[in-house]
Amino acid sequence: MTSTAETGGVTGTPDKNYDLIWYVEACLNNALRLETYIKDAERAKDTEVADLFRKAQADSRKGAEMGKQLLRSRLNGG
Repeated sequence: MTSTAETGGVTGTPDKNYDLIWYVEACLNNALRLETYIKDAERAKDTEVADLFRKAQADSRKGAEMGKQLLRSRLNGG
């Protein structure tokens, strides 16, 4: 089966790097969105939900940092 998927010809960025960029952006967006959810839970005095969202936010930040590190090394030829 021949794939007609984008492989970087249109964007100028190979899929693997584009995918890493997307992943980092998604993690960062998630961390921002979770901040709103944390504040909502805090206003409702629901510490259990707020704690869950804080943990998820920390995971999103960690994912973003890992993705940035990998992307950095890939773009620097490493």
